[in-house]
Amino acid sequence: MIRLIYLELLQKSFKIFSICAILGARQDGKTTLARQFGEKYFQEKVEFFNLDNPTDLASLENPMLTLSKYDGYLIVIDEFQRKPELLPILQILANDPIKEYKFLILGNISKKLIEQSTKNIDTIGFIEFSPFTFFELSQENSSAIDISNKLLNRGCYPRSYLAKSDKDSFSWRQDYITTFLERDLSSFGLHVSPQTMYKFWMMLCFYQGQNFNASEIAKSLMLSDKTVTSYLNILSNLFIIRILPAWIEDIPKRQIKTPKIYFRDTGIYNTLLSIHSMQELARNPKVGSLWEGFALEQVITCFQIPSKDCYFWATSNHAELDLLVFRNGKRIGFEFKYTDSPKITKSMHIALQDLKLDHLYVIYPGSFTFPLHEQMTVCGFDALHEIKI
Repeated sequence: MIRLIYLELLQKSFKIFSICAILGARQDGKTTLARQFGEKYFQEKVEFFNLDNPTDLASLENPMLTLSKYDGYLIVIDEFQRKPELLPILQILANDPIKEYKFLILGNISKKLIEQSTKNIDTIGFIEFSPFTFFELSQENSSAIDISNKLLNRGCYPRSYLAKSDKDSFSWRQDYITTFLERDLSSFGLHVSPQTMYKFWMMLCFYQGQNFNASEIAKSLMLSDKTVTSYLNILSNLFIIRILPAWIEDIPKRQIKTPKIYFRDTGIYNTLLSIHSMQELARNPKVGSLWEGFALEQVITCFQIPSKDCYFWATSNHAELDLLVFRNGKRIGFEFKYTDSPKITKSMHIALQDLKLDHLYVIYPGSFTFPLHEQMTVCGFDALHEIKI
C-alpha cells in the first residue's frame, strides 16, 4: 500500500529539517514507508542501515567516517533505538554548510528517547506513524463494513491485517506480544519481568476506555503506585497504549483529572483476551469500549491531530466528552456511540456549553450523516472522511 498521507508529510518535513524521525510501534510499516519515500524522492541515492544487522551496527562504530561519504543521499537508519547516541553525530553532519545530508531515523522509538539523546530536539522533524487505517483501506474494492470488521478483529498492523486467515493473524499477534515482552523491553534497557508486564497488560484490558486507577492495579499486582504508573508510561512510549489526558476547563464544577487509557490496536487487545473472531468479539461485554477506542484512533489519524492536542473531558456529575481536539483555533468535540441510532443527550448539551465547542460530532458505526442540532452532527464511521475540521 502506498501511504500517500505519510509520504507527503515526510516531504514537507524534509523541506524544513535535515533529520526526520518516524515514531511508532514495532512492525507497523515504517520501513516500507521509508523505502517508498526513498524510491519516490531520491531514486538511487538512498543508503539503508539496519541496526539489527551486526554488519551495519559495526559499520557505525565510526559514524562520522561511515556517514560522511553519503553527501546528497537520504540516509535511513532503522532500529535506531539500539544506538540513540548516534544522534549528536547526525546533527553535526546535518549542519554541514557545504554538504547536504538527509537522515531518516526509524524504529520502535519515542520522542522521549530522542529527547534523552540530544538537547537540540528543535532541529528534528517528528512524524507519528500509524499502521493501516480504515480510510486508506476503504479505497479498495472491499465493502466498508468488511474492512472495519476486519480491522476491529485483527487490528491495524500490516502483517496481522493481511494474514491469509484469522487463525494466522492471531498467531502473528501472539508472536508479536511474546517478542515484545521477552526481547523488546530488554533492548530498551527496561528491566521489567515479562511475566509481571504481561499480567499488567492483561489488567489494562479491563480499563479500556476507562480512567486509569494505579492504586487498584498496584494492589492486585503487589507493586507500588509509582511502579504501575511507570509500566503504563512504558507501554505509552512504545505506542501500545494511548494515555488520553483530562482537559480541565475554567468552570465552577468538579472535573475528573485522571487520564483515560485505550489500546491503540484492537488486534493486540483481542489477542490478550483470546478473542479469535468477530463472532466472539460481538459477544464480549467490552465490544462497545473497544469500538470507541478504535474509532478514536481512526479520527486522530485521519485528521492528523497531534497527541498533545487530544483530550477527554468529564465532570463528577457524569457530563463528559470522549474526545476534545484543538484544530485551527477551534474546539471540536467527538462522541463515540456503539449504536444504530445515536441520539442527543443532556451530557452533549453540557459539553457544548461548558467547553464552548465550535462543533460536536457523534460518531457511530454506520454510513449516514445528519444534523442533531445547529452545532451537533451525527456522522457514520464510513463517512468520517467527509468531515471538514
